[in-house]
Amino acid sequence: MNLRELVSALNDFASLSLAESWDNVGLLVEPSPPHTVNTLFLTNDLTEEVMEEAVEKKADLILSYHPPIFTPLKRVTWKTWKERLVVRALEHRIGIYSPHTAYDAIPHGVNNWLTKGLGACTSVPLHPSTAPSYPAEGTHRVEFCADNTEHLDMVLSKIKDIQEISCLTTLPARVEGEEQTRVSLNCSQKALLEVVALLSQNSLLYHKTEILLLQKPLLPHTGMGRLCTLSEPVSLSDIIERIKSHLKLPHIRLAVGMGKTVESPVKKAALCAGSGGSVLKGMEADLYLTGEMSHHDILDAVANGISVILCEHSNTERGFLSELCDMLAIHLQNKINIILSEKDRDPLQVA
Repeated sequence: MNLRELVSALNDFASLSLAESWDNVGLLVEPSPPHTVNTLFLTNDLTEEVMEEAVEKKADLILSYHPPIFTPLKRVTWKTWKERLVVRALEHRIGIYSPHTAYDAIPHGVNNWLTKGLGACTSVPLHPSTAPSYPAEGTHRVEFCADNTEHLDMVLSKIKDIQEISCLTTLPARVEGEEQTRVSLNCSQKALLEVVALLSQNSLLYHKTEILLLQKPLLPHTGMGRLCTLSEPVSLSDIIERIKSHLKLPHIRLAVGMGKTVESPVKKAALCAGSGGSVLKGMEADLYLTGEMSHHDILDAVANGISVILCEHSNTERGFLSELCDMLAIHLQNKINIILSEKDRDPLQVA
């Protein structure tokens, strides 16, 4: 499979439009075309050790969940480890692709995998994603009716001179038994102020104006984090053992909520793979499950009677890659070889 075909298929598997705006996702390093991909190499973090493994296994494309290029590189030399990753990739004609938060959002992604550590439960996104392409343009829709054709032509002429106006339409309408013209337009927040100022010059026209906020529809089961409702309440101590088993960890870090013990029941858990402080903040639940949170976010949660389980950042993500390997094999119709890194691991260890 050539690289462009594979990247297109990966984008179909998880639309990059679902990634957070601050993220850096997609094809990050591209060898000169044509580039054929026979082996796709999966890793959570692309370290130099993992890169050497990819070279040894003759990978043609590395799918690194975390983007190894995040802040802009001013040069590509042998001086820093991230620059060396790019050099090694290009020397060996290996592409690098990163999905990151796009995989967090999708229904069959990282957060969905993490919910399985809780046991039988139902879940919904904490912050649902919105459809990426609707509405096509503008943040607001303005509609008004007018019966004075000459005056309406003048208003429309002035509206057309305003920047960031789109979808301007006129349709015949019958209002209170009178033949009128209904005008509809989409506009940005900035243009809205100019449109309102223009229409307010005619009080009759202004009082027939409606302003609608255009909102994109929510995507079902898609978004950041998950709020999970367990089928049956389970003690915190049992949840801890389930999570350790799911993530294959001998230890986790625990902060018990105020007024709670390890025997307190857990019915609702809010979770977010990776660094979940901003996603979980303010959510009502018995438990927060994530990789890492700031000290003060933990204090806030505990003070509100919410227990916190931390498993280290990438430990809440890496196990998903095994499932991803199987899903991509089906999605790509077994056209390429897909392998998992054996060197990829969380940098923190219990000493």
